[in-house]
Amino acid sequence: MLAPGSSSEQRGRLALQWRQVSWITCWVALYAVEALPTCPFSCKCDSRSLEVDCSGLGLTTVPPDVPAATRTLLLLNNKLSALPSWAFANLSSLQRLDLSNNFLDQLPHSIFGDLTNLTELQLRNNSIRTLDRDLLRHAPLLRHLDLSINGLAQLPSGLFDGLLALRSLSLRSNRLQNLDRLTFEPLANLQLLQVGDNPWECDCNLREFKHWMEWFSYRGGRLDQLACTLPKELRGKDMRMVPMEMFNYCSQLEDENSSAGLDIPGPPCTKASPEPAKPKPGAEPEPEPGTACPQKQRHRPASVRRAMGTVIIAGVVCGIVCIMMVVAAAYGCIYASLMAKYHRELKKRQPLMGDPEGEHEDQKQISSVA
Repeated sequence: MLAPGSSSEQRGRLALQWRQVSWITCWVALYAVEALPTCPFSCKCDSRSLEVDCSGLGLTTVPPDVPAATRTLLLLNNKLSALPSWAFANLSSLQRLDLSNNFLDQLPHSIFGDLTNLTELQLRNNSIRTLDRDLLRHAPLLRHLDLSINGLAQLPSGLFDGLLALRSLSLRSNRLQNLDRLTFEPLANLQLLQVGDNPWECDCNLREFKHWMEWFSYRGGRLDQLACTLPKELRGKDMRMVPMEMFNYCSQLEDENSSAGLDIPGPPCTKASPEPAKPKPGAEPEPEPGTACPQKQRHRPASVRRAMGTVIIAGVVCGIVCIMMVVAAAYGCIYASLMAKYHRELKKRQPLMGDPEGEHEDQKQISSVA
């Protein structure tokens, strides 16, 4: 039999233990609720692959409640036109981001600042015209970058600095006319480059990038066709197939520009100079300073077809001249040997003076030799 005091004490202990278990259960439940990722409204979430699919929903802003553990975020086929710099903040686990088929025209330089684990970035089919050189600075693990079907006219120097892991890059269907070789020098592990469907101007500004393309192809890189738009002589031709001799005039142009920089600066030239004042009668006209703009010579690459034709014609003419010289030399040698033989025979059979028969025989010999 338990004493009444002991039973009340046991009840108190049981109540205390029950309270402790209740508090622990509540804390575990709250922690589980906070740890459980919530899916943004109308989006599809996969808890296994940690993928959030918000594509094709007509979104104008990025959902603010994207789980922090998301690895793949699909926002393609929406109506995104502008993104704030904090649109992807705290998504440090994100590896794949797809923003294709939207209306983006400009990206803040720090918009991908927290995406240190990003490996794939899709920006295809937007209206992006310019890129900041620090846009991809905080994405050193990036392997695939698609910037095709945009309005890019140039790439800033230093855009790809630090992207040593980049494997594929697409710049198709933009407004690129030339590219700087230094921009692509850091891409030591690039394997695929797509630059087709751009209005390329195959002039001196693209010469250095042509050198880089030849090196890229030599080390096994894959490159699609870079068809020239200008000049007309090279329209439709692949830049890689244009011989380097076509760009020899670039060195001459650089020499002219460097020599022009050493000249003493004079008054600025004007295309439409005012008419000279009429000299007074009896006064000598004063010489006018040369302010007219000199007409610059337009350098054009030589035509390979014409150059080859000129070489062939020159070779044929030289060959004909050489054959004629050989024939003339042979004819002279034969004629000299015949004349020498004739003179030897003439000395051996020289007749006495006044002998008509000997003279007659000599005439016969001369006619036979001739």
